Amino acid sequence: MSTIQIQIREIKFCFVKLISFSPQYTFWNFIPKNLFEQFRRIANFYFLIIFLVQLIIDTPTSPMTSGLPLFFVITVTAIKQGYEDWIRHKADNAVNQCPVHVTQHGKVVRKQSQKLRVGDIVQVKEDETFPCDLILLSTSREDGTCFVTTASLDGESSHKTYYAVQDTKAFNTAEEVDTLHSTIECEQPQPDLYKFVGRINIYLDRDEPIARPLGSENLLLRGATLKNTEYIHAVVIYTGMETKMALNYQSKSQKRSAVEKSMNAYLIVYLCILISKALINTVLKYVWQANPNRDEPWYNQKTETERQRHVLIRAFTDFLAFMVLFNYIIPVSMYVTVEMQKFLGSYFILWDDDMFDEELGEGPLVNTSDLNEELGQVEYVFTDKTGTLTENNMELRECCVDGHVYVPHAICNGQILPGAAGMDMIDSSPGLDGKEREELFFRALCLCHTVQVKEEETVDGIKRGIYQGKSTSFYISSSPDEVALVEGMKRLGFTYLRLKDSHMEILNRQDEMERFELLEVLNFDSVRRRMSVIVRSSSGEYYLFCKGADSSVFPRVVSGKLEQVRARVEHNAVEGLRTLCVAYKKLTHEEYEETCHLLNSAKLALRERDKKLAEAYDVIEKDFILLGATAVEDRLQDKAADTIESLHKAGMKVWVLTGDKMETAAATCYASKLFHRNTQILELTTKRTEEQSLHDVLFDLSRTVLRQHGSMTRDIFSGLSDDYQDYGLIIDGATLSAVLKPTQEGTSNGGNYKEIFLEICRNCSAVLCCRMAPLQKAQIVKLIKASKEHPITLAIGDGANDVSMILEAHVGIGIMGKEGRQAARNSDYAITKFKHLKKMLLVHGHYYYIRIAELVQYFFYKNVCFIFPQFLYQFFCGFSQQPLYDTAYLTLYNISFTSLPILLYSLMEQHINMDILKRDPSLYRDIAKNSLLRWPTFIYWTFLGVFDAMVFFFGAFFLFDNTTFTSNGQLMATNTQMVSLSLSVSHPIFSFSFTVTLLSPSPHPKATPTHIVSTNTNRSLPSWLSNSSVRHPSVPCTEDQPL
Repeated sequence: MSTIQIQIREIKFCFVKLISFSPQYTFWNFIPKNLFEQFRRIANFYFLIIFLVQLIIDTPTSPMTSGLPLFFVITVTAIKQGYEDWIRHKADNAVNQCPVHVTQHGKVVRKQSQKLRVGDIVQVKEDETFPCDLILLSTSREDGTCFVTTASLDGESSHKTYYAVQDTKAFNTAEEVDTLHSTIECEQPQPDLYKFVGRINIYLDRDEPIARPLGSENLLLRGATLKNTEYIHAVVIYTGMETKMALNYQSKSQKRSAVEKSMNAYLIVYLCILISKALINTVLKYVWQANPNRDEPWYNQKTETERQRHVLIRAFTDFLAFMVLFNYIIPVSMYVTVEMQKFLGSYFILWDDDMFDEELGEGPLVNTSDLNEELGQVEYVFTDKTGTLTENNMELRECCVDGHVYVPHAICNGQILPGAAGMDMIDSSPGLDGKEREELFFRALCLCHTVQVKEEETVDGIKRGIYQGKSTSFYISSSPDEVALVEGMKRLGFTYLRLKDSHMEILNRQDEMERFELLEVLNFDSVRRRMSVIVRSSSGEYYLFCKGADSSVFPRVVSGKLEQVRARVEHNAVEGLRTLCVAYKKLTHEEYEETCHLLNSAKLALRERDKKLAEAYDVIEKDFILLGATAVEDRLQDKAADTIESLHKAGMKVWVLTGDKMETAAATCYASKLFHRNTQILELTTKRTEEQSLHDVLFDLSRTVLRQHGSMTRDIFSGLSDDYQDYGLIIDGATLSAVLKPTQEGTSNGGNYKEIFLEICRNCSAVLCCRMAPLQKAQIVKLIKASKEHPITLAIGDGANDVSMILEAHVGIGIMGKEGRQAARNSDYAITKFKHLKKMLLVHGHYYYIRIAELVQYFFYKNVCFIFPQFLYQFFCGFSQQPLYDTAYLTLYNISFTSLPILLYSLMEQHINMDILKRDPSLYRDIAKNSLLRWPTFIYWTFLGVFDAMVFFFGAFFLFDNTTFTSNGQLMATNTQMVSLSLSVSHPIFSFSFTVTLLSPSPHPKATPTHIVSTNTNRSLPSWLSNSSVRHPSVPCTEDQPL
């Protein structure tokens, strides 16, 4: 039986369940956690207190008037949120319970992925996803390599090559793997996707083990997918919450919109008004009852218990009674109406045919409707690049050899499109002297890459490599632009065939096969920004071919047509193309031996391996001869540039957060119009901080952007003028970590880096963050959220690497693309293309915010209109807490009578035509920063409600104070049996109409006496009845003995 012991700094790992990222609740915590979330709302908590008060003391109204609406609100909201979370649980259970193949006792058995343990050896087959972090032991390929797509991790859908441990790659079957005995030592789990340090000790037939270093090239990450490799065997190294994917996830929290926060603030104001009303009425009641005849009239005698009760207790009880009487100024049903409006309103996104994608056959999704109005308040948009802004399809536009420019037609990601015969020559062909250098340039591009050849006609179910009706091989690589370059060379006459037995085979223009032995590969990294290969030709000559960014290749060139190539590179960079320069040098046998010694020494180091490799590369890669340059275009998604331009005009700042290389990302920013031709690029990168201290670089950039900002008022949305310098900032992940690093005690100038960085970003029209780990994306979003302006943020992405920032942002949008559905599943909204973001924000977001703002303000307005007459009525009934309205009317006024009209209005209102909103993005700025729910607007609606309430109350009061009516309510009219009195008050949205119908009980002028019925033993008669001639049934009435 195989024995693999995993030692991670003395920590022993055992069973660890995979994880559920997206659900918020479990079966056990749903009720308490959901109730806690709901009672965080001021209105819900307030009505709970009122309901308890009504149960405890004698109040003017029934406890049901508060209890039923509250129960209805809590139940409806809990059902809605529980259903949404149940959907998330189903999706996560599908992941946790998926089967995996584990090698045990020489056999392959099936387990649930959540039952994997550290040290298990798993077998993964083609197109399967890795269930946890694994160390690659062996593959079905003879060279011990496998191909993996990490689209769900870093957003790159291209194929990456990973390598099995050299001494275990021969263990290809379950029986052979079962005989393996080894131990692995590695670092603690780290969130960095690109770093891993470990060592494997393999015990063969000797006492001393063979020690081999383990690096990121041996580590298969959870969430990645095996491609174009039949199967692999790998050992489990990190599981559950210790996987790099899990460490890069942001915990899911409850998101609350700015409108809801405004509602809570308004409710606090109304609560203060309520307390003031109750306090005023309580004080006035005891002032009124200072007269003994008013305090204890003959018809309402106090009991002995009431007489002995302390006055403070009686006052507090009366205060609570007034609180209950006026509590309807707090609109508890507003939350239900808002929930219904959000839920029903979200269907307008689902039903939008313009956002339906015919290719995928899917439309947008709404995972939560709580944030609809937040779509109309976005100030910062954080977007991924690969698969979000771009289609991840590379096209070779041209190559330049000693100033001669070649433009192949329609070569895109391994597919040669029809109608592309021959090639265009912009400049004249080189002479006979230049032919050799031209062919050397083409050979360099055919050899300096990590492209692999796939012989079959199809991959991932898509036909590839169709050329002139014949099935041919096609290329796969970790870098899609490498595929475009190799395909471009194929169109120009040099075809890369395969890598076989460490020999690279190419077919030249004369259809002759050339073989080069691949000796060393100096892989690309973001600091060097170049890669190299060392090959030996069939004639025994050693070549070092190098390609990389112009800034990293030009300084190392000693000969060649530097100025001509530089001019062409600058021209292509302005066009937004991704440029690479190609150079070479010949090596003698002695130089090659020295190079091998340097590289091997660095590779075997267990400490500071990256640093030693970088030093070795720096020594090897110099004294080049420049050959030429290439230009590759990464195709943007349809209307991506137009969408970004519209977002800018709407007042939003767009940041690109990507795990891609700086050059690649910058080229995309130019193509998408995020950076313009006159944009001055400011770099805050590792390369620059190596030359200067981070402190100096930050202050230099700050002085640069603030110098002009201090002399001119910046308005990036009105267009760029000729006399104003536009700035764009580029920062990489390593430098960002240094900027966000907590201040160490004793360091000078510490603690200000975040503020300086934010100040620089505020004065840049666009910001590009490259080489970002998933957790760093979330940190950027959190940094902006926590800034002093507290802007509303939106994050959009399509891969699992974007989930952290999607969860961190106020609004998270996932794109249902080629990189899985994890982003869409964890997002608040999901769309199929980036271009749909324009309509979602500028149209749907605009409508949602306008509608919900009117709904909220109207609810407060109508409750003031409803309850302020109750306050005024207390002055006419001796502050006896007598209700003005019937109990049923109190209960149903908010829930039923006044909710439906405003609900319909808030669903249907379109104050501006949809086409106008799309044509003029600047209209979005009119509603920015919660403009319709600011305090001046709120005060206006409140005073309008007070005014209308006074009109309702005093209008009715004075209309009833007419000699036409007798004191007992009899109508003094000869032939009129019924008089109808109508009072209407108009409002811009709705009209209140009160109709009072007066019925005469008898046409006879004499009417029977009306008896007073007291329903509360502790109530005084209304003052307007105190002087009437109404007679108590047991007391005779005389003119000098009024009631």
